[in-house]
Amino acid sequence: MTEPIYATGKRKTSIARVWLKPGEGKFIVNDRGLKDYFRRETGEMVVLQPFDLTGTRNQFDVDVNVIGGGISGQSIAIRHGISKALLQYNGDFKDALKKAGFLTRDSRVKERKKYGRRGARRRPQYSKR
Repeated sequence: MTEPIYATGKRKTSIARVWLKPGEGKFIVNDRGLKDYFRRETGEMVVLQPFDLTGTRNQFDVDVNVIGGGISGQSIAIRHGISKALLQYNGDFKDALKKAGFLTRDSRVKERKKYGRRGARRRPQYSKR
């Protein structure tokens, strides 16, 4: 495996482009380190879940370019992209990744605001008189 493996992951409005190449576990997100980009441990934990599940924690250098959305959506988009890239690397990981739900794109997005409403569904307050 000389060429990096490329995959995209998505969640809400976040799109993560992920490149995996053999290495010692360096992780770069938008030209910053993993700990610098995700200040909370939960973001880091979510991103590293596919590696922990497949037992490939420090076998790959990961380069990620992620845009859109917030930190939580971006971390799940990165997890989705890493899972798809690991599947390209080794097809035997499919059962474990699928069972954990990492290969399924979570398609829930915010519902748009409608006219005459205060939000997507909230109606104006009713006034009897």
